[in-house]
Amino acid sequence: MLAPEARTRRSHRSSALEVREASRRFGDKQALDGVSLRVAAGEIHALLGPNGAGKTTLLRSLSGLVDLDDGEVRILGERLPDIARRRARQLIGLVPSGDRSFYLRISGLENLMFFGRLHGLRRSAAVRRADECLRQVGLAEARRVRVGVYSHGMQTRLSVARALLMEPQVLLIDEATHDLDPDGARTVQELVAERARNGCAVIWTTQRIDEIRGFAETVTLLDRGVVRFSGTVPEFMAVSIPRAHLLQARIQRNNGSEPVSYMRSVIGPAGSIRPNGDSDGEHYLVSLREGVTIGEVISSLTAAGIEVLSCREERSGIEEAFHALVGGGER
Repeated sequence: MLAPEARTRRSHRSSALEVREASRRFGDKQALDGVSLRVAAGEIHALLGPNGAGKTTLLRSLSGLVDLDDGEVRILGERLPDIARRRARQLIGLVPSGDRSFYLRISGLENLMFFGRLHGLRRSAAVRRADECLRQVGLAEARRVRVGVYSHGMQTRLSVARALLMEPQVLLIDEATHDLDPDGARTVQELVAERARNGCAVIWTTQRIDEIRGFAETVTLLDRGVVRFSGTVPEFMAVSIPRAHLLQARIQRNNGSEPVSYMRSVIGPAGSIRPNGDSDGEHYLVSLREGVTIGEVISSLTAAGIEVLSCREERSGIEEAFHALVGGGER
C-alpha cells in the first residue's frame, strides 16, 4: 500500500497519464461525455461507477483499442495516437474485464512467451519474464498446464501476469478481482501496490467499492459517461455524511429476549433501535443521531446490563458517497 507521506507528495509528482475532455459515442449512446482525469506516477487511481457508466470504454480508449470522437489522451506527455504501437504496448499494461484473448490449447507459459515476443522481447527474455510473472501471480505450478483447463480466477491472474510482462509505466485494470477469492484478490492488489511503489501509474476499476479504502489514493466516479466526482478517497467519503448512521447490532438474549422498549429507553435521544427482520431476540438495527458515536451507545447498553456481542456499520462511507453521487445530480 502507498505510504501516507507518499500521498502528500501527489501534487509534486510528474503526470504519467492525462485524459482531457474525452468523448465517445456508440450509435445513440454517449459512452463518454467530456471525461477528464490525471494520474501521477506512483499513484493508484480508482475508477468507480455502475454498469454502463463508461468505465470499460475509458480504459479501452486509454489503451488505444478504441478511438475517441473528441478529446485527447497523453501518456508520459505524449499524445497516444502519436506513440508507436510497439512502444505503447511497452508503456501500457491492460487487464481487460472478462479477458478471452488467450490461446486455450497451449500452456500459460507458452501464452506469455508468445505475447512477450509480440511485444518485442527476444526469446530468452520472453521466457524469463514469463516465468517471473507467473510466479508473481501464483501460477508457477500451473505454468505448463493448458489454459483451457484454467479456472476463471486462474485466467484472471494470467491476464494480470501478461499486463506485467513489459514492466509498464501505466497499468489499466478492469475489475481484476471480480472472479477472485479473497486470497487471490489480495495477491493481485499487493502486486499492483508494488508496481505503484516503483513509479507505475495505475487505474483500478472495480465494483467492490469498499476495497479502495487503504488501497487507492484518488478516485473518479463515472455515471452515464459523465464524471460525477474526482478527488482523494477521504474527499470522496466526505461527500455524503448521513445525518443518522445505521448499524447492525447483535445483542445477548437475556431471559428470552431484551424488551425493545427497555433498550429504547436506555439509548434515549442518542438514537433509536428496532428488530432487524424476523425478530430472533438477538439482531437489531440501531440508528444514531448526528454527532453520536458507536462507543457511546454501546457503553450505555452495557451499563444497563445489556451485552452487545457485535456491532457493524450497515453501509460504509464509501458506499454512502457512491450511492449519493450516482443517485443524485442532474442527468
